[in-house]
Amino acid sequence: MTDSVREKWILQTKKEDFYQLASQLGISPLIVRCMVNRDVRSFEAMQKYLHGSLSDLYDPYLLKDVDKSVGILKNACQKKQKIAIASDFDCDGIFSGYLLWRAFGRIGLDARIFTPDRVLEGYGLNARIVEEAVEQNREVLVTCDNGIAANEAIELAKEKGLTVIVTDHHEVQERMPVADAVVDPKRPDETYPFSGLCGAGVAFKLIQALYRSCGIPEEETESLLEYVAIATVADVMELKDENRILVKEGLRRLEKTQNIGLRELLKVQNLDGRTINAGHVGFIIGPCFNAAGRIATVRESFDLLMESDETKAGQRALRLKEINESRKEMTEQGTERALKIVEQKRGLSGRLPDILTILVPDVHESLVGIIAGRIKEKYYHPTIVFTRVGDGLIKGSGRSLDSYHMFQKLMKCKDLMVHFGGHKMAAGMTMRESDFLEFERRLNTNSGLTDEDFCPVVKIDAPMPIGYVTERLIEEFSFMEPFGVGNPKPIFAEQHFKILRARALGKEKNILKLRVRNERGSECDAMMFRGKEEFEAFVVENWGEAELQRMYQGKENYLDVAFTYFPSVNEYQGNRTIQIEIIGYCRVG
Repeated sequence: MTDSVREKWILQTKKEDFYQLASQLGISPLIVRCMVNRDVRSFEAMQKYLHGSLSDLYDPYLLKDVDKSVGILKNACQKKQKIAIASDFDCDGIFSGYLLWRAFGRIGLDARIFTPDRVLEGYGLNARIVEEAVEQNREVLVTCDNGIAANEAIELAKEKGLTVIVTDHHEVQERMPVADAVVDPKRPDETYPFSGLCGAGVAFKLIQALYRSCGIPEEETESLLEYVAIATVADVMELKDENRILVKEGLRRLEKTQNIGLRELLKVQNLDGRTINAGHVGFIIGPCFNAAGRIATVRESFDLLMESDETKAGQRALRLKEINESRKEMTEQGTERALKIVEQKRGLSGRLPDILTILVPDVHESLVGIIAGRIKEKYYHPTIVFTRVGDGLIKGSGRSLDSYHMFQKLMKCKDLMVHFGGHKMAAGMTMRESDFLEFERRLNTNSGLTDEDFCPVVKIDAPMPIGYVTERLIEEFSFMEPFGVGNPKPIFAEQHFKILRARALGKEKNILKLRVRNERGSECDAMMFRGKEEFEAFVVENWGEAELQRMYQGKENYLDVAFTYFPSVNEYQGNRTIQIEIIGYCRVG
């Protein structure tokens, strides 16, 4: 929550026989209610949600063209043909490519990974990769996390005599590629039970079928799950259905990974020996791999995964961490410049344009999407951030809201753009800088948005006094993990908290620890891990500077606050205490 955005809290009221289902499942009715709020409604669906295992994964042969792909690969093995793997530069592309490289090597295929240059070539398979594959006498081309839209490059590959297998998870665009096999759960004619796999998930399903056909033990397939888990979380896929199982099982294996490079990366990030959750992957591990493809070379990520020497792996892991730290610093600087431009747009009227279009001239072009996401989160407006790329051109990346279909709106400005693509929630484009103001004018003239759209909705699972929270209940919440997109952490709410005292924690004093008491007299610690400055501004705006100082001094004050929160256990020096993690807040009354 920020000084610019006020949340709209909505209590979810979906109906079900919570107590009957809780009795059958042996869990709290509150957990059942949370599952129902995530549209997990039947006893069977809840059983799978809570206890789904590898035996619940769908048969890979249900995916169209998996059988064809296995046949092509086994034939290539018999003929000793060489394989070109056409990967991509993001985390999903990296792990998709690594999975296929490792699996092909396991059955005796000579495989090499080819990736596009992010800045010079952009996303996906291209003519240069096809030409290089031919020059190196590669006879079979396998794409991963891309290819479904690479019609021209695949046509070229076929003209050059390559056999082509596409494995992808993106939408088919104008037409299906003329590949020998297309494995993509989003094919228009696909009947596979789950369409939400990431690129590495699709590659894994192909490997499942390939290993089975080659008589390779199932345990070897399962050893690949940690890579699928990282890619699924890092690519922000919905943690539903099959993805929940892939991620849960993969995270469990990641903690004891046999991959020397991953093990060293966990060490340099102080994660070795710890229970790894989806948050660690999304905010620590995944960004290290993504950063290499953004501001260095994707080869550094592959080298880490393929390294067999522990000392070299440690050096490579440290290098990835340093690249990511540099990326974070560059992102912070770019975001600061973008924020200043937004405040200039606010001007004297105090009102922002409906669509924030921001030109930050000298930011690295690979970071504009991250910066757009930051600005969107702060102001809750659709945001497109551009930077200059030379020859009078600017390149941009946009992030949207549920109420604004960015791709459809951009279609109305197609004549202003040199290249563009995307979907409802995100888009990328290149255009002439001379058309920037007209582009901004058109988007804002026809936005179709209202003030209501700029108010983020927070869905509350249940009102719950903090006195109801027990360690047993918190343990049951762990059954709902992994949390992420499509399966968010439960959110609870309570009104009328008094703040007894507060102090800032952390090296940068950016974490706020409150001691709070509710109307019933229950007390606990409340942690605010982000947004400390915004909360201070909220207190000053509503009660004044003097009350903020009294809060920090632990003196009686007039603060009366409602919190949305998630409960957890804090363990310190052998003592375990219940605390709440603050998600949002508002003034009561």
